[in-house]
Amino acid sequence: MMTVLGCIADDFTGATDLAGLLARSGVRVSLRIGVPDGPPEDAAAFEVIALKIRTAPVEDAVSQALAALDWLREAGAERFFWKYCSTFDSTDKGNIGPVAEALMDRVGATQTVYCPAFPENGRSIFMGNLFVGQQPLAESPMKDHPLTPMRDSNLVRLLAPQVKQDVGLVDRLTVARGADALRAALADAPPHVIVDAVADEDLTTIATACRDFGLMTGGSAVAAPLPDLYRAADLIGDEAEAPAPTAPDAGAVILSGSCSAMTRKQVAAYDGPKFKLDPLTLDSDGPQAALDWLVAQDLADAPLIYATAEPDEVRAAQDKLGTAQAGEIVEQALARCARAARESGARRFVVAGGETSGAVTQALGVARLEIGPEIAPGVPWCFATSDGHDIAITLKSGNFGSEGFFSEALEKL
Repeated sequence: MMTVLGCIADDFTGATDLAGLLARSGVRVSLRIGVPDGPPEDAAAFEVIALKIRTAPVEDAVSQALAALDWLREAGAERFFWKYCSTFDSTDKGNIGPVAEALMDRVGATQTVYCPAFPENGRSIFMGNLFVGQQPLAESPMKDHPLTPMRDSNLVRLLAPQVKQDVGLVDRLTVARGADALRAALADAPPHVIVDAVADEDLTTIATACRDFGLMTGGSAVAAPLPDLYRAADLIGDEAEAPAPTAPDAGAVILSGSCSAMTRKQVAAYDGPKFKLDPLTLDSDGPQAALDWLVAQDLADAPLIYATAEPDEVRAAQDKLGTAQAGEIVEQALARCARAARESGARRFVVAGGETSGAVTQALGVARLEIGPEIAPGVPWCFATSDGHDIAITLKSGNFGSEGFFSEALEKL
């Protein structure tokens, strides 16, 4: 099977979010952790490459994204999707815009669209402004994100400093008139176009109008209609259907590094055994106390190890250790806990947070994931091998899922 759509995601939870929505169609979706070392083998109709470049230096982010694009082209892809967070997480310099512009140049695209809307998860765009639920982005908890605080809700203003060419907007009033009206508006628009969306039908309109673009960009939800559109165009057939995966039956561990508002609620709601990591203690003493606690637990009880904390606690640790160092210490500790859990028999891993997901999957040596059932919108169970063992792993973006997500995830299997 040749790859029909090649996708590049800027972090690991975003990659599984995208893969999970594409897999709703029943089409086989393969997720690669990083750019594979070798040529494409056993390519799926939809290939997703998960990178860890959301906050990387711009040059590194562009280089990795172009390497992923080249691999996907070798797999047969002629259409591409650049996936970033539904809250448009970025710095003033990027990396959303610089990567998009580099990908456009490589595929020869003269225009692309930007649509991070995900109405099912409360993300909508109106008149170019991004809302999280009923709050403008800059008034939502994202304003306190430890790595990418979002202090402006207007996507045109956010994107413009990141790209060399002009940025425009196609608003909801045009999108509501349908795909033909949207195509006509795009014909008169600049190279970079923010597109409003407040409901799922808007996403279908956008995907229909942009189905044949060399490059689309956005959150996962605007890509979700593409499998049905490709099937209707006879680009994919029955041979692309996904086989049913088998979940491993063994102990579980939950690892949480996200400090998002929803993850804080999820940690508080979980009634299993818990151990809290403190970055200052980790800096002075290392993670041995957490490892000793973990080894003493019954993995049938799905113990939770977490660094999830309130914004004031996060800032206090960052003030003493530095933002990058505080995050790296936590990631390294959770990565060691993941390996220790696997060595103790854990075969089911629930992971919360994009940076944490990257650290854990790399620590477990996971190179490829097959996408399984969704636990919550944008959060599927995935299946892989780690050190010769079959494992199930879910990588949850910080604000996704309900308050009972951790228990719901385990019950799903």
